Amino acid sequence: MEYTNVMVEVRGAVGIITVNRPKALNALNAETIEELQRAFTAMGADEALKVLILTGAGEKAFVAGADIAAMRDLDPLAARAFAYKGQQMLATIEAVAKPVIAAIGGFALGGGCELAMACDIRIASENAKFGQPEVNLGVLPGFAGTQRLPRLVGKGIAKELLFTGDIIDAQRAHAIGLVNKVVEPGKHLESAMEMAEKIAGKGPLAVRFCKEAVNRGLEMDMDRGCAYEAELFAIAFATLDRAEGMSAFLEKRKPVFQNK
Repeated sequence: MEYTNVMVEVRGAVGIITVNRPKALNALNAETIEELQRAFTAMGADEALKVLILTGAGEKAFVAGADIAAMRDLDPLAARAFAYKGQQMLATIEAVAKPVIAAIGGFALGGGCELAMACDIRIASENAKFGQPEVNLGVLPGFAGTQRLPRLVGKGIAKELLFTGDIIDAQRAHAIGLVNKVVEPGKHLESAMEMAEKIAGKGPLAVRFCKEAVNRGLEMDMDRGCAYEAELFAIAFATLDRAEGMSAFLEKRKPVFQNK
């Protein structure tokens, strides 16, 4: 599959998707959004891959935001279509049936912060910067930033960041729960690979069910969420991987999972 603004790479059981517009600080234009949609759909369907990593090319930015030059002349109908296109792409990332880790160096602002929030886990370099500064442009986030940010950091802090447009460093992002881990400058991809390889060694169906239980359960009340978990727990007992995992534990050996 050919891409212009995105690079894809496979390292063992890990797929790496890189936004590759470093001269534009990896800003998201319509073409890049479409290519990310195709890349995640393709890699998400590849059963040989157990974990995906999303990162940005260059040292300055993960994704600095949506492409302002491309948005400046949009009329309201075109703006709504652009927002829906971005939201659909992020929903695709969130729905991929395997973990997605964002490896973040430099700016993750606006659409870039929204892109990171659609991933399951975020690992940030110490030089990373986060924010939803859309109010500085007279608009609000359009790629579900007003929805995912409060779900991650709570309503009060989300409103502070959305209303002020403040840009925060990696340490504050970690303190408020926006990122999982902060690492030395330039080590974000390496750290993401280490975590991806660790996850790839676990039962892939079990990891998939965990992701599904969390994502769907958070949209339910506690009773329904627990019932949904119990259903997935039951389904896991019908898999060969469950039999292998428990047998390996009792036999004190490393399991060989088959994703079945």
